[in-house]
Amino acid sequence: MKLLKETKIGNLTLKNSLAMAPMTRSRADFNGVVGPSTVLYYKQRSSAGLIISEAINISKQATGSPMTPGIYTDEQIAAWKKVTDAVHQEGGAIYAQLWHTGRVGHSLVKNGELPVAPSPIAIQGQQHFTMEGMKDYETPRELSTEEVKSIVQEYKQAAINAMEAGFDGVELHAAFGYLPNQFLVESSNQRTDEYGGSIENRSRFVVEIMDAMVEALGADKVGIKLSPSIPYNSIIDSDPTSLYHYLLGELDKLPLAYVQLMNAMFPTDNLPQYPRDVMGVFSPATKHMIIANGGYTRESGEAELEKGGATMISYGSLFISNPDLPKRFEVNASLNEPDRATMYGGQDQGYIDYPTLD
Repeated sequence: MKLLKETKIGNLTLKNSLAMAPMTRSRADFNGVVGPSTVLYYKQRSSAGLIISEAINISKQATGSPMTPGIYTDEQIAAWKKVTDAVHQEGGAIYAQLWHTGRVGHSLVKNGELPVAPSPIAIQGQQHFTMEGMKDYETPRELSTEEVKSIVQEYKQAAINAMEAGFDGVELHAAFGYLPNQFLVESSNQRTDEYGGSIENRSRFVVEIMDAMVEALGADKVGIKLSPSIPYNSIIDSDPTSLYHYLLGELDKLPLAYVQLMNAMFPTDNLPQYPRDVMGVFSPATKHMIIANGGYTRESGEAELEKGGATMISYGSLFISNPDLPKRFEVNASLNEPDRATMYGGQDQGYIDYPTLD
């Protein structure tokens, strides 16, 4: 089956066409440092063709949720080096997903500092998890033009730090309503400077980040995750098809490793402008390798690869509960069910204790 066939990203030969999707697990300490359990967690799953790490904060300001890891201090970098060493010892490959949460955070998680965003517009109809429970979203502080440019450089430095930590490459988290996604869409970006207004201007932040990271790391080491049809976190645009076709065209000018596209995972009945067939609409718009993400099974993942638009399929919760997912797909074994109660935070239960076929 195509899922089990070798594939390549740049000069990396991957043992199969399954990627482990990036998934926040909230097991870092209060300083954003991952520990021995995280080393084992990734080592257990290193039979994936490619592991894409949980989202990693690029700076203190970038942090939006408690107990999430960073890659901006020497201690954080050294801790991730133990993870990448363990994955490589098992013959695996691992990219770091780089994260700035923007307005998807709360001052209770940020030492009293307000979250930042392209414009001072709060997320509506949702609440955010803090150590004091669920809280309504606050109105974020608008970033100055100079601050926007400095965050581009923070992404570049985070990419350099990731390579120091032994990662094989990096992925920009530009999906699911986090800061790069906030710049892209009209509902969260009402700026009047060079980063707001037209599709070209709203895309500028993402393009500049990708350009800076490619400049730092070279060809075939930088990927990006996009969610063109996900309105979660108050992410609404009047013409997402034109927006993402433009963005993908600009990204085609760079020697990227891949583009990871998320399927439409939420109801969009009231948003007819949002395409439901994300792969059909957007995968032809780029020359880059596509990793398809969101809700795939063994059968539907294989069918997606058969269509020819995607080269890899990334699996999230199935990799949480099935560390040996490629082997289970190979022999068509039954799958462990993920324990939703232990997905975020906690100790080793629901983290490193899922059984393998062996």
